[in-house]
Amino acid sequence: MSDYIIEVKNLVKKYDDLVAVDHIDFKVSQGELFGFLGPNGAGKTTTINILCTLSKPTSGEANVNGFDVVRQQNQVRQSIGLVFQDPSLDERLSGLQNLRFHAMVYNVPASVREKRIEEVLRLTQLWNKRKNDVRTYSGGMKRRLELARGLLHYPKVLFLDEPTIGLDPQTRNRLWEYILELKRQEGTTIFLTTHYMDEADKAERIAIMDYGKIVAMDSPANLKRRIGKDIVTVKTDDNNRAADEIKERYQIETRRDDDELIFAVEHGEKFLPRFIREFGTKILSVSLRNPSLDDVFLNLTGREMREEGVSSSFKAMVRQHGRRMRR
Repeated sequence: MSDYIIEVKNLVKKYDDLVAVDHIDFKVSQGELFGFLGPNGAGKTTTINILCTLSKPTSGEANVNGFDVVRQQNQVRQSIGLVFQDPSLDERLSGLQNLRFHAMVYNVPASVREKRIEEVLRLTQLWNKRKNDVRTYSGGMKRRLELARGLLHYPKVLFLDEPTIGLDPQTRNRLWEYILELKRQEGTTIFLTTHYMDEADKAERIAIMDYGKIVAMDSPANLKRRIGKDIVTVKTDDNNRAADEIKERYQIETRRDDDELIFAVEHGEKFLPRFIREFGTKILSVSLRNPSLDDVFLNLTGREMREEGVSSSFKAMVRQHGRRMRR
C-alpha cells in the first residue's frame, strides 16, 4: 500500500491550443493538508476537476486512493468528498434533507446513516439548525453544511476548491476552525485550492501554480526561506525621487504598490534604523516584515497574486472552449 493518497505524473489538460495544466507532477501523503496556491486561472480548479473525475486529462496519470481517475472513476468518487467553489446545495430542502439525499447517493448504509448525519452536523455546529430550510442559512452556515456533506460518506480525501471565497474575514476564520477540527477528528486528507495567502499558510505543503505549471512546492516556511530577506515598505513625499535614491545609495530595486515603495533587504532590523537616519527624501511612514507567500509568488513569477488580468482572460478562454466542446 502506497504512503501517498494522491499521485500525479506528467498530467496535461488542453483545450485545443490552450494548455490549462502543463505537465505537472506531485504526490500527497495520507492525512496531509496540501494546498494549491495561485491566481484565478492558474490551473488549480482544472487539476481538481481531473482528480475528482469531473474532467478527463489530455495525457498523463493521476491516482486517488490507489484508483486511476480515468479507468476507475466510480471507485475514485467513492473515495472523495468535494466542496465546490460555487454553492451546490438545494436551498428548498432543509439541511437534514440535503444530507439524507447525499447519503443515499453515496450508499451510506441505512444502519449508520442517521448516526453519521448527526455526527457531521454536530461537528459543524449545525445540529440545532438541521430542520431549517437552507435558504434561511447564512453564507457561513451554507459552507459548513457543504463541509458536513463532503464528510458524510467517510471520504479518504476532501477537496476544498476555494472554500471561503465570498465570505467575510470573520466567517472565513470560523470556517477554518471547523476545517482544522474535522481534520484532527477524522484524519482526512485535505486538498485545498486558494488564492488567500493566510489560508495557504495553514497547509503542511503547498504547490504554487502559475499558467498551468507548478513553479515551486514545499512547506510555507521553507518557501519563505528561499527569499532570505526582510521586506521594507516605505511611503515618502516623493516616491520617484525616493526610488532613485534607494537604487543609488543601496543598489536595491524597488517596486510600487499604490503610493508605497517595497523592497527587500538583508537583516532588516539592522538596516531600518540606518535607513531612517540617513535617507534624504522625507519619509512619511515605514514598516518592516518577514517575507510572505505573496512575496514568494512575486519572486518566482515576477508578478503579484492580485495581478490577475491575464489569468482572468485564461479562465474566460477555458469557458469559451468548454462551450464549444459541448456543442
